Amino acid sequence: MGFFRSARLDDMVTPPPARAPAITKFLKPYILKMNFTNNFVSAQVIHTPSATVTCSASSQEKLLRPSMESTRDVAAAAKIGKLLGERLLFKGIPAVSVSMSRDQKYHGKVKAMIDSLRDAGVKLL
Repeated sequence: MGFFRSARLDDMVTPPPARAPAITKFLKPYILKMNFTNNFVSAQVIHTPSATVTCSASSQEKLLRPSMESTRDVAAAAKIGKLLGERLLFKGIPAVSVSMSRDQKYHGKVKAMIDSLRDAGVKLL
């Protein structure tokens, strides 16, 4: 029995490595992520260093639904982009970086959202 030593939990768990300051200064601080489903349009701005959602807007919000004709078309995407831009400026975030997934092209709803975000006064990096 004395031959095998039981491993302590402290020996097995290693903390994650800290990001080097040289890498952290090149990360974009705020990233815009857009999501389009068959029924709704939503967008989030994520703070990269803390990995938290800073600001979001969606066509699922109950206050927006009466003023929208449809919750999934290009006009809805433009309205969500404008609302997100106003919320970002209210929180003091002047610029964001756009992150598009592989299947998203700068056309249609994506273009409407990005253009209305730019028209609201948010700078795109």
